[in-house]
Amino acid sequence: MKINIDWKVNPNLELYRRVDINLAYSFTKDCMKEFGKMLKAVVLFGSSARKTKTPESDLDILIVVDDLSMNFTEELTEAYRLVVQKLIAKHSTRIHVTTLRFSSMWEYIRNGDPIAINILRDGIPILDTGFFEPLQVLLKRGRIRPSDESIWTYYIRAPNTLHNSKWHLLQATIDLYWAVIDAAHAALMRHGEIPPSPEHVADLLHDKLVKNKLLEERYVHIMRNFFHLAKMITHRELREVKGEEFDRYYKEAEEFVDRMKKYIGWK
Repeated sequence: MKINIDWKVNPNLELYRRVDINLAYSFTKDCMKEFGKMLKAVVLFGSSARKTKTPESDLDILIVVDDLSMNFTEELTEAYRLVVQKLIAKHSTRIHVTTLRFSSMWEYIRNGDPIAINILRDGIPILDTGFFEPLQVLLKRGRIRPSDESIWTYYIRAPNTLHNSKWHLLQATIDLYWAVIDAAHAALMRHGEIPPSPEHVADLLHDKLVKNKLLEERYVHIMRNFFHLAKMITHRELREVKGEEFDRYYKEAEEFVDRMKKYIGWK
């Protein structure tokens, strides 16, 4: 007795350009030749391949490998990595591959991990051994929910990331300091001086350039202020730089660098 089965078409197919889907299929075909049963799924996902993106955008492809039926030794992992790089070079450098072990993928989905959920929501399985599309259906039916553990894991990241944002502004201010130091050193070298240690740069700018009317006093003040600012940051006397303060520091550093460029005669 023959049973007619009405197979469902993945609605996500409409989200992606046909040329990108074809490229993903071609890449997957070669992956199957190289890796065989090691592959559990190959999925095209992410906004990078959608019709709203340009043809030059990256093509995000998830490869799920079977770590339950085989042991992933260091040698196997390295060989896998080299083959994937070779296949990317063969097909298109637009391809960006993310590899997950099946056990890890399952844990992410079971816990309702946002990244895994987004892949399920938007992805197209180019190769599926029978787990990806059923999970997509379960997600759409509301059967996959984030666990309490996953909720708290993601929340705990937020305060740390918030704190890191302040650290990045401090580090960016230090970068401005070094930009000013490097530019000042270049100007002094143009004048025939040996680059001094940072604490003596402002004084040497004043003695060699300002006194000879080769540089305005304002730039000595900028150099001196950046030196003291960097010291306060490194000694933890200054623990936060506000956004508007950084904008001001950036403008001063940019002005300083441009003035040194003019002095050394950079075309």
